[in-house]
Amino acid sequence: MKRTLLISSSEHGTTSLAQLLKDEGFGKLTVSYSAFEAEAAVAREEFDLICINAPLADENGIELSRRLAEATRAGVVIIIPQKNADEVNDMLNPHGVLVIARPINRHLFHHYLQFTDCFRTRMLRVERENEQLKTMVEDLKVIDRAKLLLVTCLNMSEEQAHRYLEKQAMDLRLSRLEVAKQVIKTYQN
Repeated sequence: MKRTLLISSSEHGTTSLAQLLKDEGFGKLTVSYSAFEAEAAVAREEFDLICINAPLADENGIELSRRLAEATRAGVVIIIPQKNADEVNDMLNPHGVLVIARPINRHLFHHYLQFTDCFRTRMLRVERENEQLKTMVEDLKVIDRAKLLLVTCLNMSEEQAHRYLEKQAMDLRLSRLEVAKQVIKTYQN
């Protein structure tokens, strides 16, 4: 079930948006009535979607949407009056905030939420790939450090050091990283 934070200072807006969100499958709903409450909720829990019904009691919601888009992995949607929609969209689009004009069209709202969910899924996939690449780079640094130690301590060529790590990994049924760590432990001063 998708976790949603609904931020709205209007009781009527909260009720109608909560129903729309539940109809769209965003059932685990947390409601905040101010920016202050919302930021406290975000500090406690991770959300899939953050929906801001602007303006709020303690701020207009625009700055809050920007802060939440930068600080969380959630899709962030702000609902504002039609007259301000284009201007606010121009301000928030670079921050990844989707702006929806009020009154809300149910059909468009459905597509906005699908888009937000799709975008979040892609962002999370890129984030996972980025973490995998960081891990690979860190592993290669350790392996290169081990090769350098083999070159300097045992007078091997770089090719010989590479072959040594590969052969040890095969013979000992370990990863090259594990063998490299053993080499570093053995030869590092």
